[in-house]
Amino acid sequence: MIFEDAPAPTPGTGEAVVQVHVSGVNFVDTYYRAGLYKPPAMPCTLGTEAAGVVSAVGEGVQNVRPGDRVAYATSLGSYAEFAAVPAWKLAALPASLDFNAGAAIMLQGMTAHYLCYSTYALRSGDVALVHAGAGGVGQLLIQIARRVGARVIATAGTPAKAELARAAGAHETILYSTQDFETEVKRMTGGRGVDVVYDGVGAATYEKSLNSLRPRGYLVLYGQASGPIPSVDPLALMSKGSLFLTRPTLHHYAASREEIQWRTGDLFKWVESGELHLRYDHIFPLSQAAKAHTELEARRTTGKVLLQVG
Repeated sequence: MIFEDAPAPTPGTGEAVVQVHVSGVNFVDTYYRAGLYKPPAMPCTLGTEAAGVVSAVGEGVQNVRPGDRVAYATSLGSYAEFAAVPAWKLAALPASLDFNAGAAIMLQGMTAHYLCYSTYALRSGDVALVHAGAGGVGQLLIQIARRVGARVIATAGTPAKAELARAAGAHETILYSTQDFETEVKRMTGGRGVDVVYDGVGAATYEKSLNSLRPRGYLVLYGQASGPIPSVDPLALMSKGSLFLTRPTLHHYAASREEIQWRTGDLFKWVESGELHLRYDHIFPLSQAAKAHTELEARRTTGKVLLQVG
């Protein structure tokens, strides 16, 4: 459900109320809407990230004050004019970044950061396969992986999207609509396979992602845009080369204020210096949130999708 023109909530202990200016749209929002993920309570206001201004703080809050420009992720309720957020989740938005940038970088940026630095710690010389390289996470993943010194192969559905992935820094691209990406990966790596696959697609790519890995490689399944994967047989991981499979989520990699400050500190610094480029070509008014979901699920978007709230 989406609530507009609702009164500002009263912050609880440890909470801050944020007047939302821009909300991010993510596949996780569609998972909640479809019932794949269960919200903590109903009715539920969708949206898990936003940028705006603190309007009030609750008892015990010391890290932010009313009037502070902030951005946050992993807290439900951003498709609204006001949202009550645990204050420890808020990151101070630098003066050089506007609210669009703040909302565009939080969930997808921290996701790309933890995928490259924590789930599988990329090293210079590693080879990574990034699915949906023209998507919001995909473009950030490519840039961060390149920054580490990894070689990046990206998949995309159209020539135009492949060009976006190359512009983000992908060394090679594969058109999965006309090419078998497993075959192409093996060709590009001389039969070895890649060190890690970053897969946010899910069912449509899972089996071939496993087959694209080197022995003891990592399949990092961080999303399921095409649907959930089938049940996993651990013996299949053994027979394909003692592979590693993980299904991470940002909640577990942004679990403390210190971790959020580390990830957002890096991201904000890289954007300010020009090392990391954000792309948000699709901005809808809050009243068109349903259309934003439709466009995202139909893969008619590139980069970040935003909702203009206030």
